[in-house]
Amino acid sequence: MEKENIYILGIESSCDDTSAAILCNNQILSNIVADQKIHAEYGGVVPELASRAHQQNIVPVVHQALEKANIKKEQLSAIAFTRGPGLMGSLLVGTSFAKSLAYGLDIPLIDVNHMQAHILAHFIDEKDHNKPPFPFLAMTISGGHTQIVKVSSYFEMDVLGETVDDAVGEAYDKSGKVLGLGYPAGPEIDRRAQLGNPKAYQFTKPKVDGLNFSFSGLKTNILYFVQREVKANPNFIEENLNDICASIQYTIIGILMAKLKLAVKQTGIKHIAIGGGVSANSGIRKALKDAEQKFGWTSYIPKFEYTTDNAAMIAIVGYLKYLEKDFSDFDVMATARLKL
Repeated sequence: MEKENIYILGIESSCDDTSAAILCNNQILSNIVADQKIHAEYGGVVPELASRAHQQNIVPVVHQALEKANIKKEQLSAIAFTRGPGLMGSLLVGTSFAKSLAYGLDIPLIDVNHMQAHILAHFIDEKDHNKPPFPFLAMTISGGHTQIVKVSSYFEMDVLGETVDDAVGEAYDKSGKVLGLGYPAGPEIDRRAQLGNPKAYQFTKPKVDGLNFSFSGLKTNILYFVQREVKANPNFIEENLNDICASIQYTIIGILMAKLKLAVKQTGIKHIAIGGGVSANSGIRKALKDAEQKFGWTSYIPKFEYTTDNAAMIAIVGYLKYLEKDFSDFDVMATARLKL
């Protein structure tokens, strides 16, 4: 007898992207993302504008996801949604919609931790993509989070270290703002870094004990450096932009890799998976590949579309929880600072 297909609708609305995905068992049938360009005008995400845009986008995005997957909403087995962490107003839109639809269809509701989803995105069934074996180390790097996590099973995760202030994505964006680059600045710094000299300028590497991170000191160091150099030469940024970007990226990657090396030394685990928006960075991906040769690590890098905030990663967690019958009550609340 054929196994009955499990269809999960995943909904992601933690920040400024509204996303819906349909998963059949552990394969993605659709993954629709509506991004919000308006925040570029302000150099960062404006929470009130984000939540309003989610309200406008969520119905058409879910409709498109169902249409592309070629299924009807009545075929859904459960609805998974991002409970947190994230912007409260944005989370409330996704949470309320997921509750209403699950209640109307009389199907299970499944709440998902956004950071857990970044890690478990590695278990989406994809051609030519290897899944990490347990236990493995996961480094989640994004605009709001920087963590190293020991992953012993799908639902057994221990945070070994995390940022004590700014996340790595914020370091990129705030450095980009100082340099007059648009938002988000990470992709542009990465592009220019490939054209510049990574050792042209030296920046501070904050000293933080153990496996925790800090990027606020680096951000301040870059700000003062640029102000000082522009005072001496008003054309300094324009004349040296590629070298500045390369040096910033070199410093950030050095901080991340030093902590990963320490985590491997402490745990003895050499399987390394990365996730989160910043894991799309070419310099970080190259550093991990180099570490495979140098240290004997095995690295796992997700497909590009599963690195940024997306509903496919929410849906895969929903599927894994569905198999465990780990469902949510309908009084579940969005939580902006939800811990892993």
